[in-house]
Amino acid sequence: MAEGAPGTTTADVVDLSSDTQTRPTPAMRAAIAAAEVGDEQQRLDPTVTALCERVAALLGQEAAVMLPSGVMCNLVAISTHTRPGHLVLVDRWAHIARAEGGGGAVSAGVQLEVVDGDRGIYGPDAVEAAHAPRSNYWPQLGLVALEQTHNFGGGALWPGDVFDAVVDAAHAREVPVHVDGARLMNAAVATGTDPARWGGRVDSVWIDFTKGLGAPLGAVLAGPREFVERAWAIKHRVGGAMRQAGMMAAGCLHALDHHVARLADDHANLRRLAEGLAALGVTTTPPDTNILFIDPASVGRGAGELQAALLARGVRTSVVWGRLRMVTHLDVDAAGVELALTAVAAELGRSAG
Repeated sequence: MAEGAPGTTTADVVDLSSDTQTRPTPAMRAAIAAAEVGDEQQRLDPTVTALCERVAALLGQEAAVMLPSGVMCNLVAISTHTRPGHLVLVDRWAHIARAEGGGGAVSAGVQLEVVDGDRGIYGPDAVEAAHAPRSNYWPQLGLVALEQTHNFGGGALWPGDVFDAVVDAAHAREVPVHVDGARLMNAAVATGTDPARWGGRVDSVWIDFTKGLGAPLGAVLAGPREFVERAWAIKHRVGGAMRQAGMMAAGCLHALDHHVARLADDHANLRRLAEGLAALGVTTTPPDTNILFIDPASVGRGAGELQAALLARGVRTSVVWGRLRMVTHLDVDAAGVELALTAVAAELGRSAG
């Protein structure tokens, strides 16, 4: 079971608990304050419209709709693509399966068909196994959901060939594909690919602005125009109607202009963190992007106990199913990583080197 991180963020704490802990920069705050606004629900907010058009083009889709959160993007997409009783294929540790309170079942009446992937990555065989001929007995596969990057897989990247094979297998069976792209921009930067590489071949995809991109609110769900029109009705139904949301959209536009390329800094900082932890004898997941899970048992400690000890030394982490999670982001620079390594070394009684 996931546990939250104790304590609160202060200027004296290196907060590695999540990239959701970023604060808007002064320049982003200025952009938010200056935003032109209108009634978003009536599609009269020019800043929201500009953001949605830009994200749709960025992801290789026809249209997009802005929502308050990424969880709502998943709920709206599932409800738009499926009917009650459908199966949604996901990895066992997907955010949809583990961190959304069973929202798919409540909002859309679907069942999750969970499979065991490799750090969240599964292959086309999983699609074949989940798909069945139409029957009054066996629930039908209504959606295949991928997560790029995979949070609980340690920021794992879907390899392009595997991604394509899964999409092809789903489409061959006339099953739509949805991409939880909370950190899709991390994937684009890490692989040096256009975001449309991951968004253009699927039936819906969204990106979150409140993680590595550093905005205070907002996510945008994109897809074919007909899908987005149907998603608008679901958006209203689940409480996603907004008014002068241009202030929120302005922060997102600022992030697209100024915070995408710098995701490479977060990845470099995570690699340094992983190298330093390995030198201290700490076992971690591979540092693919900006998320690292560490095994506290590798240094003879319990997860909660080690988390509390590190917080006392000024390093905030989170605990997820018995592992410590460390995430680099806009508000953790290279010096912060070195401070974190020094704290870990001191707690373990070893030299940071």
